[in-house]
Amino acid sequence: MFYVYVLQSLKDQKLYTGYTSDINKRFQEHNLGEVPSTKNRKPFKLIYFEFCLNQVDAIHRERYLKTTYGKRYLKNRLKNFHLE
Repeated sequence: MFYVYVLQSLKDQKLYTGYTSDINKRFQEHNLGEVPSTKNRKPFKLIYFEFCLNQVDAIHRERYLKTTYGKRYLKNRLKNFHLE
């Protein structure tokens, strides 16, 4: 079981998309600064996640959400969430 997730930095309001098999552990790692790509942007809040049955599907979904169409999908999906 895998999760594709989107975090929002409370520091710069930018989004980060990733995937993991343990969403709670990974979220904690991001907020503790243990992830090199996000350590200077902490703290984060989890604003979106999806469940995938296998790693291949999670990787494909993560890649899609990072595209222009995927970002458009997220914007529409989160239209009642105010990205600040």
